[in-house]
Amino acid sequence: MKAQKSVKIAPVCAASEIRGDVTIGPRTVIHSKAPIIAEAGRMVIAEVSLIEKQVLIVNAHPDNITSEAENPELKPMIIGTNSMFQVGCYSQAMKIGDNNVIKSKAYVGTNVILTSGCIIGACCNLNTFEVIPENTVIYAVQFSQHHLLKRLFPVGCFFSCLSKIS
Repeated sequence: MKAQKSVKIAPVCAASEIRGDVTIGPRTVIHSKAPIIAEAGRMVIAEVSLIEKQVLIVNAHPDNITSEAENPELKPMIIGTNSMFQVGCYSQAMKIGDNNVIKSKAYVGTNVILTSGCIIGACCNLNTFEVIPENTVIYAVQFSQHHLLKRLFPVGCFFSCLSKIS
């Protein structure tokens, strides 16, 4: 009996580079030159997310496991709904909840878990073993953290405008 293969289709910019087993949810916008690479397991990007140009999202092999290793443990990368990745940011976070914003040129490493409603400020570099609590804002003044008292507008609010100019 042959193994069944599934095809997942979503509209993406022709200039985008998508490699590996990547599922892209409905109403997600991936802008040009935004590599999405799933080499160490599948990647699921939920609905209504925005990935701007020059964003790099990678599910990569840990340093101690190479792609040639026998039976490497493949872990899925899950990105929640209403997520926004701004120009030039880089994420290797394996779990990102809903309603998060990763600002321009920020880096979020493999061992960071973003819960929900978080903002990672421009040029911040998070590369620790850490779970970022809900509604946390991290910004570049010595990586200060603050807890938001109000929820942010979901990314979906901006889609009607973006769909007209994309």
